[in-house]
Amino acid sequence: MEEFRFIDLETHTAFENMAIDEAIMLAMKDNHVPPTLRLYRWNPSAVSIGTFQGLTDEVDVEFCKSRGIDFIRRITGGGAVYHDYNGEVTYSIIIPKGHRLAPPDIIESYKILCGGIVKALEYLGIEGEFKPINDVNANGKKISGNAMTRRHGCVLQHGTTLLDLDVSLMFSILKVPQEKISDKMIADVKERVTSIREILGKEVQVEELREALKQGFSEALKIELKPSRLTTEEQETAKRLAQEKYSSHDWNFSR
Repeated sequence: MEEFRFIDLETHTAFENMAIDEAIMLAMKDNHVPPTLRLYRWNPSAVSIGTFQGLTDEVDVEFCKSRGIDFIRRITGGGAVYHDYNGEVTYSIIIPKGHRLAPPDIIESYKILCGGIVKALEYLGIEGEFKPINDVNANGKKISGNAMTRRHGCVLQHGTTLLDLDVSLMFSILKVPQEKISDKMIADVKERVTSIREILGKEVQVEELREALKQGFSEALKIELKPSRLTTEEQETAKRLAQEKYSSHDWNFSR
């Protein structure tokens, strides 16, 4: 079974999390580190936007500032996502281009890697399925959103698995005028998005989801996870990227 470096569940700011993902890619580009799976949380809670989006178009920045919620641009595509500290666990998987888990076809690549989420849900007693282009559904509703980029000779995919969901807070953060937020709109989202706790009807803990993700990715991708940590090189690169890029106004408001 192929070995992957495994960086177990850690908690960082939004700027640190996105910087770490890119730092791993840069180290892998130079063949300094092996394929890597990492699990993480966001503290403070944050909203991230896709690399092609405009922050002020998608996010109520003033509301976020008033609530102490971070906001950041990802290097991956996709839409705006609210990352609640208590409501999700995020994973990232970084592999070299040409790896068996990263075929050229983008949807096929998503399907393979999202298999880790599907298997993790199975461990928790939930039947999930991959939903093209880049979601995992359960009970016909979205429970995991994923995004990918291919650069630096690597493939980076990261995504969320929802443990819980606060639709009203999500609407307050995303650029939906308060007067347009209606009971019907909230109900519509609840018809399309779900969470582990909602499906199972119990207070599943972060630690349970962490263990399920660890087991799910290992089994679905046929990889052996070797506990490890970032190298000194990666730590230094991540610190620089967090300060100079991901927390900068120029990066986050560049479109």
